[in-house]
Amino acid sequence: MRYLIIFLFFVLNTFGTFAQTNAYTISFENAVHHEANITASFVGVAEDTLSLRMSRTSPGRYALHEFAKNVYNFKATDSKGNSLKITRTTPYEWNVSGHDGTVKITYTLYANRGDGTYSQIDETHAHLNIPATFLYAPSLKDRKIEVDFKTRDDLKWKVATQLPHVNNNTYSAPNLYYFMDSPTELSNHKVREFTVDGQIIKLALHDPGTEEEADQYFEKVKKVVLAEKEVFGELPTFDYGSYTFLACYIPNASGDGMEHKNSTILTSTRTLANGGMDGNIGTVSHEFFHSWNVERIRPKSLEPFNFEEANMSGELWFAEGFTSYYTNLILCKAGLITPKKYVEGLTGTFNYVWNSPARQFFNPIEMSYQAPFVDAATSVDPVNRENTFISYYSYGSVLGLALDLSLRESGLNLDDFMKLVWTTYGKSENSYTIENLNKTLNTYAGEDFGNNFFNSFIYKSEMPNYNELFKTVGLSVSQNKEAAYFGAAVSITDDLNGKIRSNTKIGSPAYIAGLDKGDIITAINGEKFPNGIQFHKFIENEFKPNDNLSITFLRDGLERKTEVTLTADPKYTISLIEKNEEAPSKKILKARKEWLKVE
Repeated sequence: MRYLIIFLFFVLNTFGTFAQTNAYTISFENAVHHEANITASFVGVAEDTLSLRMSRTSPGRYALHEFAKNVYNFKATDSKGNSLKITRTTPYEWNVSGHDGTVKITYTLYANRGDGTYSQIDETHAHLNIPATFLYAPSLKDRKIEVDFKTRDDLKWKVATQLPHVNNNTYSAPNLYYFMDSPTELSNHKVREFTVDGQIIKLALHDPGTEEEADQYFEKVKKVVLAEKEVFGELPTFDYGSYTFLACYIPNASGDGMEHKNSTILTSTRTLANGGMDGNIGTVSHEFFHSWNVERIRPKSLEPFNFEEANMSGELWFAEGFTSYYTNLILCKAGLITPKKYVEGLTGTFNYVWNSPARQFFNPIEMSYQAPFVDAATSVDPVNRENTFISYYSYGSVLGLALDLSLRESGLNLDDFMKLVWTTYGKSENSYTIENLNKTLNTYAGEDFGNNFFNSFIYKSEMPNYNELFKTVGLSVSQNKEAAYFGAAVSITDDLNGKIRSNTKIGSPAYIAGLDKGDIITAINGEKFPNGIQFHKFIENEFKPNDNLSITFLRDGLERKTEVTLTADPKYTISLIEKNEEAPSKKILKARKEWLKVE
């Protein structure tokens, strides 16, 4: 009996430890000055010193973000209200000792950026990205969490979140990771929802517009959801049977989108009545596609997500880039933009990737590795991104386009490849590697095809033959060989000088001539710039390729001279062949219809 009692005591004590709940409250009495008051209670603490910290990263972000800088007025007490000792060993950690098994903390948070990474508190809303808001105890990460959101009733706030509802304004999370992945919007927002295959898709819309505008926008959202479901053949199984779009379209927000497993943040300064009706739907398309590609079709390099260090992945060309390829393609398939608008919209991204000197330095995998340096990361020292980096969003997007058109030449398509990746890795949430993607493409399209794509365009930085691929769906690619190219981004100042705004591109006329960022061009061939014309238009209108220009410029206050030999503009224009009065064949029209889902 004695041993039974000891055993039962051990079991009950162990169960009690795991059954404990970390409880938070957050209130907004001083919202006008962007402050939140936060309390947290941690009971059944076994260690002598409880480490509490703010995250340095956020789900969907890859760079470091020091959220601890916005925390102050931190205090800690035990269960009886006695003050506890607080020591600091890092800028983002508070160590609390001398407790009686209970640690209660209070602190003030300053938050004034409404986007997918940070939090914003004011009298329009409390827009909460959880890692930017709540301190946590790493040693208690497996515990259940409950949060009481003290909404401002005087401002008619209500709660929108993927967190499961407990009662009143209290919501829960099964563990720390789920909590961190659950952004929350408190505001006087509108709610729309519809059911797809037994699951609820919600739109929590914080926008100053009318109910009719909300209805109109939600119809667009529904079309996006259904078009993306068609790509994969089914929706993911969302936790608790629902998915929530947290759309915050107000002037004081910052433009962004950030995916989470069962919800997404959508922020924009454009309200629905001020360009957002059409301008914001692309972010909806991109972020919802992530509920398959990156949230469940998950790179192994991001598992488990690290809240204390930067997260690096070589698969972002696929996770972010292929998602970017589908962003506008889905809008076209859903009938929200025309084929003409979609095709002509390819031009900017195509030129950015095709004409970048950065491919000589990094392939798509290595471009993906750069994310911790570029993904909303900040630095004060100048960098050479213009010459060394291509966004993995853009790089992966044009490769997704090439892969789709290449597969279609053989009677296959990218949709079915994505379905295979989904059923192989995403549906079971079995994370993948680049080698897994290669093998899956081999399975789908044959080893020769799959290995050639990866060996040429992923492991190396070669470019597909877009000219031939575009012909298969009736697209033309053209260059204006008569247009002159200088090779520098130049803005005209008030005194009619030209200031070079960014690093000149390797191999361009300006680069070869030794011109650099910050140089101020005071004369070309001895003449000042004419008033009221952009620099690139001046070059195009007044000069031709192979013209030699005598450039007078200032560097560090000293006058210098150089010679620039103009070349032909390397930019391409992509359009439907009909624009050039060329009639597509029935075969081409059929291929285009299958690609864009158009009549």
